Amino acid sequence: MTDAPPPGVSARTAQALWAAMERLFSGKPERTDGKLTKNILWREAGVSRATMNRATHVLAEWHARIGESPASLRDQKQAEELTLLRRQLKQNRKDRQRLQDQVDAAATVIAVLLAESAALRAQAANRSAVVVPLSLAQATYE
Repeated sequence: MTDAPPPGVSARTAQALWAAMERLFSGKPERTDGKLTKNILWREAGVSRATMNRATHVLAEWHARIGESPASLRDQKQAEELTLLRRQLKQNRKDRQRLQDQVDAAATVIAVLLAESAALRAQAANRSAVVVPLSLAQATYE
């Protein structure tokens, strides 16, 4: 932190931005959700975005520290986990669709077999119950 604020930013504003930055980097925000974005920085500090943009020395420090803070590492880990979970969800949806296609195909085969079975049962019921001896059957064909 510097003693004298640069032109365009009051000492109180610079102090508010430094304090907000420290809270965000330590993972202890007071006014926001704690994400490490400039949008959250100015809100955490209670200043306007334009005021924050004029505090170039604070923003330079922000950019220098953004990648190495514990909160940033936590955010990176969460982002990686989200990416992995999204990939798994996409694969699970593909697997579910493949299995649904298999179920649909099996249902179609079962319906065809049921129809064939019903047709064979009807055919068997319509046949006469008379048994014709073989010797008589051969005599009629001769």
